[in-house]
Amino acid sequence: MTNVIYYMKENCSLCDDAHALLTMLQHDYKFTIEPRDIYTNDAWLEEYQLLIPYVIINETELDGEQINIDTLEQALKENT
Repeated sequence: MTNVIYYMKENCSLCDDAHALLTMLQHDYKFTIEPRDIYTNDAWLEEYQLLIPYVIINETELDGEQINIDTLEQALKENT
């Protein structure tokens, strides 16, 4: 089963929206969501603080500006 890594932070409406889209897509695709709060790891904070929400699906990486239902679904089709 595919594991989707999802970089986020608390109290982030864009992160909440991205998580809602991922949850909705779990009805059609088999994958797990691994949320990673960037404030729990200094390396994640440095790497992703300006990019969150940030999703990694195998080789496909999407930042907050790229994430929408279409890009997520396409990445899942290619990687699950």
